[in-house]
Amino acid sequence: MASVTGRIKDIKQPKGGYIKPSEFETIAFKDGTIMNPVENIHGALIGMVTDYLTRFITGTELNDAFHISLMGAILAERLGKKDASSISINLLKNIKGLDSNSIINACKLVTFDAWLRNPLGAALAKDYNDINPDQATIENIQTLVKRSITFFEKYGPITKDGFDFGPEKPDKELFSKMKMTKKGSYGGYTAIVDSGDGDFLTNDTLWDFKVIKSKPTSKHTLQLLMYWIVGKHSGQNIFKGITKIGIFNPRLNIVYLLDMSTVSEDIIKTVEQDVICYE
Repeated sequence: MASVTGRIKDIKQPKGGYIKPSEFETIAFKDGTIMNPVENIHGALIGMVTDYLTRFITGTELNDAFHISLMGAILAERLGKKDASSISINLLKNIKGLDSNSIINACKLVTFDAWLRNPLGAALAKDYNDINPDQATIENIQTLVKRSITFFEKYGPITKDGFDFGPEKPDKELFSKMKMTKKGSYGGYTAIVDSGDGDFLTNDTLWDFKVIKSKPTSKHTLQLLMYWIVGKHSGQNIFKGITKIGIFNPRLNIVYLLDMSTVSEDIIKTVEQDVICYE
């Protein structure tokens, strides 16, 4: 059993990938801003902060935008991290927008994500107290979020963010049965791929944010393809009109977009059977 991204690590794709990154249309934005070359916190944290602050500023309730961090803090406390839940709530209360103090608190808060995604690794990772973004890093995060807002002004509006791929009506017993028997499916999930959550949906496109310094790889394009497939299998109405997949990288300020009608049915069926493993 694995998440979407965890499953991808175990998959040997055909040469170039199930979907080659070069198949995506590339659209570059230009805003004249030059980002600071050095940041003093890990890029993964910057990516999460950019994602969650974008959700918040574009209209999502603050608790919902950072819900994975808050859930992670609850789990961290259960696993022995004293006062983690109350600490996370206090950090959340100090997030108001894109000012420096809000960004510092957001950077500290997202350290709790790891407790939900990888508890063993979280115990060895830097504590929230160890995360103190400097001015250059704060300025970069401000730029990344502003670029993301500009992106949605062109490609939005957002119809859903922070979504999963379970059935329309959650059923804990059915999910537990699938995991125990290692058979069947739960919405779009299977006993092989039983978790994974997406970033953003717009009217016809499933979007993933990548705040990285390089172009997309075949692992990134497979992740999007899997999200699209499990979304369709989930039965959720929000995925019915999704005909495109896309990546937005606010660090490069580039959109990568693909119409799923250009992807062969053979590739989709292969990923369904050999990667996600629908029965």
